[in-house]
Amino acid sequence: MRQIIAMGGGGFSMEPENPLLDLYILGQSEKQTPKVCFVPTASGDADNYITRFYKAFESHECIPSHLSLFSPPTRDLEAYVMDKDIIYVGGGNTKNLLALWKEWELDTILRKAWQQGKIMAGVSAGSICWFQEGVTDSLGSGLEPLKALGFLKGSNCPHYDGEEERRPAYKRFVGSGRISGGFAADDGVALHFIDEELVKAVSSRPEAKAYHVCKTEGKVRETVVETMYLG
Repeated sequence: MRQIIAMGGGGFSMEPENPLLDLYILGQSEKQTPKVCFVPTASGDADNYITRFYKAFESHECIPSHLSLFSPPTRDLEAYVMDKDIIYVGGGNTKNLLALWKEWELDTILRKAWQQGKIMAGVSAGSICWFQEGVTDSLGSGLEPLKALGFLKGSNCPHYDGEEERRPAYKRFVGSGRISGGFAADDGVALHFIDEELVKAVSSRPEAKAYHVCKTEGKVRETVVETMYLG
């Protein structure tokens, strides 16, 4: 079973007092005490981000670790990744994340891990990366489409309600054909894919929603995806 849990925003980095999404991710593992590995590449492996991850996850029933490409834990990254149950990718610059992963062949390792049943999860850049395309601010001012790993078909737009320009930009890109249709998620929403199909949308905020956005008969259509509040 290949699982990806893509968060539009939320988790320990955005909602330190609201663990609902992080607990949902941990709950998808068959292990009672899963090994969860934080990958903070998109933030440049920021020390503060890593510290906040450990502070949050050491209070949950799991075994936390992190994978830094600036201070690698081992030469054998594949063995390190394959020993984990959940890979949790942090936010930041998606373009830099993809470039570094490719250089270190971590993209190939993560695909193999996903295919072997390791749970892939992430927020913002850690959400976009799993799709064919995404809407990113990685290039400087403004939003642009970006090609990503393609584990999941279509495109992704995080922070749909959290950043004013996200929604109109995504619709504009889909409408003009610069990006394929796909899924958008408000802050506090996670899209849960199993074997490349969306099976559930869950939220840590009562009003937060997920959306399917596509171009049909020349018009951009935004459809609300039923979203289950975890509280």
